[in-house]
Order: sequence, then structure tokens, then C-alpha cells
Amino acid sequence: MYSAVISGTGLYQPPHIISNAELVDAFNAYADLQNAEHADAITSGARVAITYSSVEFIEKASGIKQRYVIEKTGVLDPTRMYPRFTERADNELSLMAEIGVDACRKALAAAGKQAGDVDAIFCASANMQRAYPAMAVEIQAALGAGGYGFDMNVACSSATFALEQAVNAVRSGASKCVLVVNPEITSAHLEWRDRDCHFIFGDVCTAIVIERADLASSADQWEIVSTKLATQFSNNIRNNFGFMNRAEDSDPLARDKTFRQEGRKVFKEVVPIAAAHIEAHLASVAAVPADVRRYWLHQANLGMNQLVIKKLIGETGATAGSDVAPLILDTFANTASAGSIIAFHEHRADLKQGDLGVICSFGAGYSVGSVVVRKR
Repeated sequence: MYSAVISGTGLYQPPHIISNAELVDAFNAYADLQNAEHADAITSGARVAITYSSVEFIEKASGIKQRYVIEKTGVLDPTRMYPRFTERADNELSLMAEIGVDACRKALAAAGKQAGDVDAIFCASANMQRAYPAMAVEIQAALGAGGYGFDMNVACSSATFALEQAVNAVRSGASKCVLVVNPEITSAHLEWRDRDCHFIFGDVCTAIVIERADLASSADQWEIVSTKLATQFSNNIRNNFGFMNRAEDSDPLARDKTFRQEGRKVFKEVVPIAAAHIEAHLASVAAVPADVRRYWLHQANLGMNQLVIKKLIGETGATAGSDVAPLILDTFANTASAGSIIAFHEHRADLKQGDLGVICSFGAGYSVGSVVVRKR
């Protein structure tokens, strides 16, 4: 068995920002159009008027202040309310592969590796651009990497679940160097016309190099101490969009089949699951929550992260947004599987040799994945 380390990370950050104020203006304009169109039904009680959104509502509900997106004009068009992407030919690099390659190249550079050193690529994301060919194989070809690649989806826990597969491949000797890449084009699967969730997501892509410790050369290395995964079925977060839709003859006036959630139920149920998972994982490596120098948590909701940290460290402990549990949620919004990886990417440089950290994600499934790391 070999020791595995994280030796480099990369981040693709989209070029456009949508502020909460911009988003609210677009949503409220959409609400005005819909309420005017259905005024008679609203007056008769057959339809409920769409309630306005507000900056105050968004920030109180989530802690989000802005989000990055690949394209913003379509999202802010009240007659459209989703991005405008140009369809690419089959012989062109797909959009998801394009941002994946960008993040991968940055991660490889940070690790001091070349694409030829890579012998496996796992593309892990909440939603794939297509069923096949696999995005991982397209990214592999664009990079000029060897070995093999495959796609995997465990919603917002995709990155940590893929990390365990990468670590296992390296530890077993099956692979020497593995890339985990998490392209999240969440703007394309968010229902921007739903007040309860229109503010949640942002676009991004992260990448991580996992390799054998004896072959790693970067100055910034993180020993993978342990990984732990768990799932528990729940209907409270769903995305029903897929190839079966056209065969179902469903109601054309029904709500969009992309992302939806029962937010209050998710909050109530996921927080104890995540906190208990982390605590049990730490116990398995003879550690307690107070031993952890930094928690890089899934970035879905400020209140959720505050409560997870409170359960782990206690009333007098650090809070989410502090040095112990940094946030990127306010600027990036919820970036699905990439959130905890962005936090790790941006908030690890100050840790010292021997410091213990936990990367943890939680989301639909329910799914929860944690990775205990130690600074080398």
C-alpha cells in the first residue's frame, strides 16, 4: 500500500458576477409579467400571485451575496430566466470539458506535474452535460493524459466521493497520479423562476491532483489520513430532468423538472447527519473535533454550516466564517460539489506542518463524504 497526498488544486472562476440586487430586479420583473398575464386567475383564486424576492430575503436565508456565472444575460432576462449558451458541434470541445481542462491545467501546474503523468481522471459533478461520451474522457483527450477516465455523480458530494476513489486507486498501486475534476455549470439546472431557490447556485470548476507521496514534488502537500462516505435515501432534494421526460407525457404547465428542494427539511435532517459523520470519522483516526485546525465544509447555506460547527465544537467554539471554518459561499454561492474544494483551495496556505483538516460535503441523496488531511 502506498501513501496518497493532495499535491495541487486548480480553480476555474467564470467571468461574470450576478449580484443579489441584479437577480432580484430580474426576478421581480418576471413576477410582474407573470402576475399580469394571469391576473384573472389570481383574482379568482385559481392561481397564487408570485411573491417578490428581495436582497434581504436572500442574504437572511442563505448568506449569499453574489454568484459567478458563465453567461448572465439570459439569466437576467425576465422573459427567459436561464443562460444563453451556443450549441457546439460534436467536433468542438464541450463547455463542461472546456472549464474542466482549465481547472485541471492549473492543478497540474500547482503539483508540478504534466498531463502525461496522469493515469486516471474522475469527472465528478452534480449534473453532466451529456450521458456519453464521458466528460472525463473528453477532458483526458484535451489534456493529453493517459490511462482512463470516467464520470460519476453523487450530487453535492460528488467531489469527496471521487476523492475516495482516487485515493484508493493510488494507495492500491493501480494509479500513480489521479485528477479529480468538478465542473459545475449550475446556472443551467437552477430554476431561476422559483423564489425559494432562484438565488442558490453559481458556476465554477475545481480540480485536485492526488498522487503517491513518494512521487510528489510540490511544496504544498496534504497527506490523506482517511476518507469516509455514507448515503441515506431522501426525496427532499431532487432533479428529475432526464432522457425519460419526453416519454412520460407529463403536464407541460408543471414546474421545471430541474433542481428543487424542501429547504427546511434538508436543513433539519442534514445538519445532524453531517456533524455525526465527521465526529465518527475523526474518532476512527483517534481524533476529536477540537483537534482539527480547519474545516472546509460544503458551501450551501450559512446557517447550516454554523450549526454543523456548533455541534462539533460547541457554543464557545469557532463559527462558520471564522478561521476554523472559512466561507466562500458569500461570493461564489452554492457551487454544488465544488464548494468544499474551493474553500480548501483558497484557505489552506496558512496552515502549518502537522495541522489536521477535514474536507466535507453533504447534499442530495442524502450523501455525505469527508476527507481527513494532514499538512506535510
